[in-house]
Amino acid sequence: MFVLPLARATAVSRSPALSTSFDRIVDRLFDESFDRVVGSVKASAAARTPALDVFESDTAYTLAFDVPGATREALKVSVEGRRVTLTTASPVAAETSADAKVASPAADAQPVQRPLYRERNAPVYARTVSLPAEVDQQASQAKFENGVLTLVLAKKVASGATQLQIA
Repeated sequence: MFVLPLARATAVSRSPALSTSFDRIVDRLFDESFDRVVGSVKASAAARTPALDVFESDTAYTLAFDVPGATREALKVSVEGRRVTLTTASPVAAETSADAKVASPAADAQPVQRPLYRERNAPVYARTVSLPAEVDQQASQAKFENGVLTLVLAKKVASGATQLQIA
C-alpha cells in the first residue's frame, strides 16, 4: 500500500533555494497526477482560475479576465456588493442547449450532430474578487473581445453623503 503525503511545507518553512519555479512545477505535476489516479476531480471538468488585472480610477474599477476558449454566451458575471464572481456555464449544459436549438423545427433543416469522440473541451472558469468598495451595477459595463472579458465597474456613491461647508 502506498501513502502519499498531501500536505506540503509552506513557503515560510521552505528554504529560499527550494522555492523555485521548478519546485512549483513538480508540486503541480504531483497534484494533477494524484487527482487523475484518485479520480477526485476530473481534469476536463476542473474549473480554471483566469488570469486577472485590476485597475482603479477615482470613479471605477476595471477588471480584465483572460478567458480563452470561452464564448460570450457561456460567461456569467454576478456582482453583489463588493464581490464580483465570474463563472462559465457547464460545457455539458451548453451542448444540450445547442442540440435543442438545432433540433427545433424553426431551425434550418440541419441534422443533429452528436460527438462520437472528443479531445477538445470547452474550458470552465471560476473566480471571485473582493473589491475595496461596493459597485454600482446599473452604471457598470462589460465587454468581451479576443478572449478577454473587461469589466468597468462604477464605484457606488454613498447615499446621503454631503459636503460640509467650512466657515
